Amino acid sequence: MITTTALHQGSISVIDYRCDAGPSDPAFAELHRNNSVSYVRRGSFGYRCGGRLFDMVAGSVLVGRAGDEYVCTHEHHACGDECLSFHLSPALMDEIGSRAGVWHTVGLPPLPELMVLGELAQAAAEGGNELGLDEVALLFTMRFVALAGRREAAAFRVAGRDRRRAVEAALWLEAHAHQPVDLDAAAQQVGLSPFHFLRLFARVLGVTPHQYLVRTRLRHAAQLLATDERPVTEVALDVGFSDLSNFVRSFHRAAGVSPRRFRQAARGDRKIFQERLALHA
Repeated sequence: MITTTALHQGSISVIDYRCDAGPSDPAFAELHRNNSVSYVRRGSFGYRCGGRLFDMVAGSVLVGRAGDEYVCTHEHHACGDECLSFHLSPALMDEIGSRAGVWHTVGLPPLPELMVLGELAQAAAEGGNELGLDEVALLFTMRFVALAGRREAAAFRVAGRDRRRAVEAALWLEAHAHQPVDLDAAAQQVGLSPFHFLRLFARVLGVTPHQYLVRTRLRHAAQLLATDERPVTEVALDVGFSDLSNFVRSFHRAAGVSPRRFRQAARGDRKIFQERLALHA
């Protein structure tokens, strides 16, 4: 495990975790020392906490509650994983008005509203834009609090083989998101009928294959908009959207702003963040 502290302040810290553990590495219990929200940027792993097991893939959100014991497992894949983790002080939790039960959530499935902000935070951590990492970290955390009371990742009892198939399918969709993909093609990759595949994927990962595909494309678009200079039309095509208007609508629903304004924000236009923060005041 490679751990890099990207930001350390009194109220919030941001830590970059890069893990190369695989199926042959033993899993062991760890303890959350403070409340945290971790955005999964790459790879996959299992997260066992409070007697429940969650499968994390790119775009998922792992929730840590101070004092809880947890175990991360890598029994299905050897691809490793990367997470950007936001650690909150008790004072900050009180200030943002954390809802009752939010820190019992344990995990969230890939949600577009958090995926675009997670990619913006990653770009800020790498110095790829002109935003302050503390600003984006706070915005991500506040958005998480607003959404966590409504959604939680699936935690059904599913056979290990089926969990592996769902995660393999998510990794395949991630790698091929820039190409035309249909349900039949994705189901064939894991040897299932489209009907069985649809039900299994949603049961394990909390979203349908199509939702995950579109959200992966939006996540890739957020990466490019935050760090690249190519025109919005090229970004849309490069990540897999064949229709510009569809891309603009989908991105606006996820980010709350157009792709163009999102890019302006990444370049240092703080007006958008002032407006978004005011909505949660």
